[in-house]
Amino acid sequence: MRFLPRPKRSVRALLPLALALVGLLPAASGTSQIAPMSSHPLSVQPIEYRGWTHSLLLSNGLVEAIVVPAIGRVMQLRFTGDRDGPIWENPALAGGNVAPDPKEWANFGGDKAWPSPQSDWDHFAGRGWPPPSAFDGCSMEATVDGTSAVILASPIDPGYGVRVRRRIELAADRPVMTITTTYEKVAGSPVEVAVWVITQLKDPLLVSAPLVGSSGKAAGFVLQSETPPPSLHAADSLLSLTRDPMQNHKIGMRAGTLVWVGATELLRIDSTLVSGKPYPDSGCSAEIYTNADPLAYVELELLGPLTRLAVGEKIERVSSYSLARRSLPDPKLEVSRLLAAPPAQVP
Repeated sequence: MRFLPRPKRSVRALLPLALALVGLLPAASGTSQIAPMSSHPLSVQPIEYRGWTHSLLLSNGLVEAIVVPAIGRVMQLRFTGDRDGPIWENPALAGGNVAPDPKEWANFGGDKAWPSPQSDWDHFAGRGWPPPSAFDGCSMEATVDGTSAVILASPIDPGYGVRVRRRIELAADRPVMTITTTYEKVAGSPVEVAVWVITQLKDPLLVSAPLVGSSGKAAGFVLQSETPPPSLHAADSLLSLTRDPMQNHKIGMRAGTLVWVGATELLRIDSTLVSGKPYPDSGCSAEIYTNADPLAYVELELLGPLTRLAVGEKIERVSSYSLARRSLPDPKLEVSRLLAAPPAQVP
């Protein structure tokens, strides 16, 4: 569950001393059901992005990912040669810093990770909203490793005693981004927490989720807002909906895949379900939030199982983001075809 605005202090983003062109991995052989192979070498280079200096551009010749350490986010995934992609960015906050007031939330857009369940925030952070500061309220340290991946590292969150690390990389030969999100317990008493990855995306033609069993309701979803989305349709183990411009809505479900459909592109996000483990929010491994006007975006959210962490222990979730071009006029047919393909493999 969650609804609007964000925090606080800015911790200086530290980039490595040598951020020149990095990574010369040869393109892997093989085929892709989403797009042809690329012979372009993987690379990472420093850029300025929409007013944010010290940003990073990852490229494999097929797609580009943009990381902005100053606000601790992956801000875009787009096809090479395109000026934009499906991830929603708030133009009013372009180039801005994290919110100086801990009672405010700077809604930049992009992709980030929060601790779940949200019902525990008041205990650990002393407030139910905005998110705990180290998860979404500060800049992050950025490093580039020898395999052309970018690693973001947060400061230690004072309430949870957890540091967040996010490793962002592109597949060598496919239009796929992989993010490995790790929560490392480094201080304080043990906590029970789950990784919660939130991707804000532009107003879609359709968002869908293939359901795995039921999340406690016969319809296959758990209502997390006052009313369900008016466009919500669940049948044949597939849930779909569109954004309601008049009212915010949120639902949860048991799923390991979420799909966003735009006018010209599709984005599939996968994260493996773990059997036999408890999930937060009444057993939900996936959640969809739709925001009302004037900020026209949706959130596709994938969650890991609840895990007890003591000092020295860590948990991680791997999320893969597969970008594809639209080729069919019917969004539902497009989703069905995309879901028939196997999930993207980790690079």
